[in-house]
Amino acid sequence: MDIGKKIKKFREDKTLNIKQLAELVECTPSLISQLERGKADPSISMLKRIAEALNVNIVDFFMKRANSEDVVMHKESRVVIQLNRWDAKIQSLVRSTSNKKMQPFYTVIKPGGGSHGMYSHEGEEFGYIVQGEMDLILSDKMYKIHKDESFYFSSTVPHDWGNTGKEDVVVIWVITPPTF
Repeated sequence: MDIGKKIKKFREDKTLNIKQLAELVECTPSLISQLERGKADPSISMLKRIAEALNVNIVDFFMKRANSEDVVMHKESRVVIQLNRWDAKIQSLVRSTSNKKMQPFYTVIKPGGGSHGMYSHEGEEFGYIVQGEMDLILSDKMYKIHKDESFYFSSTVPHDWGNTGKEDVVVIWVITPPTF
């Protein structure tokens, strides 16, 4: 199921019409309609506002409901969270965030990829750069994080991330509580 269909399903489950969801998210009904029909890609900040309005996490738009909890998650079982405008491939390292205190990801950011806009949410974030160099902007300060370096910050601080280099950036990223 694609992200637009998931947005529509969650919206209908909450018995909201497009106009009501648009008001909660502070956007136009036309944008919600375009997202649901797969005619537009949301930014992370827009997807976050939609998730909050629908009382779900961003990852819920991409994951299937887990039937059972396994301790080990094999590489081929990872759920990929990917939007064209991000030019990043984010893989969940757990099947479900239900009853979890952390949300870990394996993230590959292509050159030029990133969140493309500031966003914030409750919690904290930790990351470890496995390959490449990532730019992290917190409020108005920019950090260049290199291979084998890590970062840790409060997610309530408006933040943006991206790859201005020429090679893929690989990040092990952990968010707590699971809000993505």
